[in-house]
Amino acid sequence: MISCSKICPKSSRPPPHSKPSIPFLPSPRMASRAGRILPCLEATEPERPPPALTSDLHEEIFLRVASPTDLARASAACVSFRRLIGDPRFLRRYRSIHPPLLLGFISFASSQPAGFQPAEAPQPSAAVARAVARAADFSFDFVPTSSTSLNHHRCYSQFPCDVRDGLVLYYRRIAHIREQGRLSLELAVCDPLSRWYLLLPPMTDDLLVSVELENEDMFNSEASFVSSGGMEDETSFRVMCWMHSDTKLVVFFFSSGSDHWTVGASTRWDDLGMDELVDSLTLSSQCVYGCFYWKVDCTNKLLKLDMGTMELSKYDLPPDHDDKNIFIVEAWEGQIAMFSQLIDGATSVEYYNLQNGSDKSHEWHMKSIIPLPAQYISCGCLINGPAGGYIFLVGTPKEQDAGHSLFFSLEIKSFKIEMVSKITSPFLYALPFFGFPPSMSPRRIQGYEVVSFLS
Repeated sequence: MISCSKICPKSSRPPPHSKPSIPFLPSPRMASRAGRILPCLEATEPERPPPALTSDLHEEIFLRVASPTDLARASAACVSFRRLIGDPRFLRRYRSIHPPLLLGFISFASSQPAGFQPAEAPQPSAAVARAVARAADFSFDFVPTSSTSLNHHRCYSQFPCDVRDGLVLYYRRIAHIREQGRLSLELAVCDPLSRWYLLLPPMTDDLLVSVELENEDMFNSEASFVSSGGMEDETSFRVMCWMHSDTKLVVFFFSSGSDHWTVGASTRWDDLGMDELVDSLTLSSQCVYGCFYWKVDCTNKLLKLDMGTMELSKYDLPPDHDDKNIFIVEAWEGQIAMFSQLIDGATSVEYYNLQNGSDKSHEWHMKSIIPLPAQYISCGCLINGPAGGYIFLVGTPKEQDAGHSLFFSLEIKSFKIEMVSKITSPFLYALPFFGFPPSMSPRRIQGYEVVSFLS
């Protein structure tokens, strides 16, 4: 080791006519003799580790993980990660930023209970879909009838009628044996993952009489969720139920936390220019730009409910739409558009724009014809939609024994069609189910008392 005494001379007075030297720094001649320059004392200190990431920084990093599947894997890395990612406040933030995954379809047929058909590879959500299929109960056997209907009743029909944010709206229509001809309509909001449910209050006879409906008009009723428009927390919900008689149509509303139904809109068929007898409306309603739309079955008529004014009006569809399924969707610049398809045997989907907000049939302009994948045609099954920027279709092979029928997704913006899953059991109606991995899904239904069933 080179000592300081060899580098710095003992003489305290510099030689004449020489520049004063800086202490402890050798001149170039001395540095070359020594071979190297000693570092300063500060440079010899060990390098300090970077400061540890705080939980706030971890949260901001995890919020930027685009894939819920990857986030679920990260939660298994350590206890602190699992605690942070499982925190309800974090999950609410994450779900508000990232869209849910298409996990599969809730389907039902009249002869069997509801079931779930999960998305399959190459869908990126296939692994999560399998986990949800194992964890959830899509038979809805945990939803009982109300206490007033437990005895002496017969269930005419029951099925899941709508899905929103992982919650399922379950519909049940009951006939009372002791009171011949009397009906009850029961609606329940369910969480198939936690098996929690909330039975909504019944519609009273006084409410029906106030809008000139009778108990038997419950035969002609359906229901769906209504978007809260971002004004409420994620566990709140609104439900809309429409019911019609031979002479009029009435729309009722229910909000979580309430204890009764209210009348939203009511009009006579004559006032809408509907001279023919209305047998039924399509099972699903479609909400576009704050308006709900229903197709009158077996006609080319479309009904519209403006949620801002609660006014009902009628649109004309193109003349050949009596036997077609339609999907009303949002187009650019506030316009509405429509996908339509023959119920049976179609090899393509038609895309229309409605010009200038007109309600005349000649203002629907066909813009494109989208072919189904080769060797597939449409069948008589109906899928609720649109949802998540897609409409959903069912394709069955043109030739028997040529393979499985398939669920397809059609992206509204690009018209791209992809296979979602095989159809493993027959069905009449299906609902696309979007959500997150079970560990990231909300498990609360707010309102009044919530009933939980644990299997």
